[in-house]
Amino acid sequence: MAQAAETATANKGRRPQRAAEGRSPVMAPEQLRQAYRDMLLIRRFEEKAGQLYGMGLIGGFCHLYIGQEAIVVGMQACLEPGDQVITSYRDHGHMLATGMEARGVMAELTGRSGGYSKGKGGSMHMFSREKGFYGGHGIVGAQVSLGTGLAFANWYREGRNVALTYFGEGASNQGQVYESFNLAALMKLPCIYIIENNKYAMGTSLERGSASRDLSKNGEPWGIPGEQVDGMDVMAVKEAGERAAAHCREGNGPYLLEMKTYRYRGHSMSDPAKYRKREEVQQMREQSDPIERVRKHLLGNGADEAELKKIDDEIKAIVQDAADFAQSSPEPDEKELWTDVLIEQGAR
Repeated sequence: MAQAAETATANKGRRPQRAAEGRSPVMAPEQLRQAYRDMLLIRRFEEKAGQLYGMGLIGGFCHLYIGQEAIVVGMQACLEPGDQVITSYRDHGHMLATGMEARGVMAELTGRSGGYSKGKGGSMHMFSREKGFYGGHGIVGAQVSLGTGLAFANWYREGRNVALTYFGEGASNQGQVYESFNLAALMKLPCIYIIENNKYAMGTSLERGSASRDLSKNGEPWGIPGEQVDGMDVMAVKEAGERAAAHCREGNGPYLLEMKTYRYRGHSMSDPAKYRKREEVQQMREQSDPIERVRKHLLGNGADEAELKKIDDEIKAIVQDAADFAQSSPEPDEKELWTDVLIEQGAR
């Protein structure tokens, strides 16, 4: 009895995970096809961005999302109009998942006037109020307090919108993360905190950088429920995301999801990733690739190779068009140096 009581206390505030085997489908066939398209768009876009970076057409840093596509696509399927998304600098996938145009994202990466920030922001300074995307932020953990602020705005307006606040396992140790947890729990803010745990932060493994081995428990001192999710399974992500969104929309406060995932490339394009073995990456690609999982599921449930090949061809055309648009767009006019930096007194 004492042991049972201790177990119940330890699990207080946490939602139990559902077993993957025997799980009822959480995506209808058409939803799953759309998820496949969306994940494939992110994969092909990032591959092209890597090529353009190698050609010297993208300056600064470039952080690719290859391998983690199921997280943003699964979570986006849980959102309603007016919900917000904010994340860190590994953000191209988040932008595309919210519906931002591949042309505008690629043009911004290449510093062209056709980009979402007129070519002045690059990877870390793209925003789309229309799509509810509030930026990928370069200061580690900074987006967590900003995302909590978005949730505060939702609470203040007494609506049902939620704010998705993404950050990595490396950022999960930042002090402002726990300050945000405290405020969100205190005020019952509708914020879904999403830890994208790809195991290595910038290059330090989770085991070397965190005393916590289950990051979904990190909100327990504040009574924030959390759960670990297979971030390589888009259906598992959507299922957990729906629970989290319902929890927030019902006025129960924040929710924490630890998405266990993996990035195939280095931290950035300049990272040789020597802190892990090549065999480890290959094993993840072969056994857990999120796109291949959905592809196999579709093929086993009525789709054929020709249909999926057509989708792949369409996606490749979209990405190539984005690359062509980016390279043909002019660089920003010098006058743009003086725009979007000052609000004059009395201006509205």
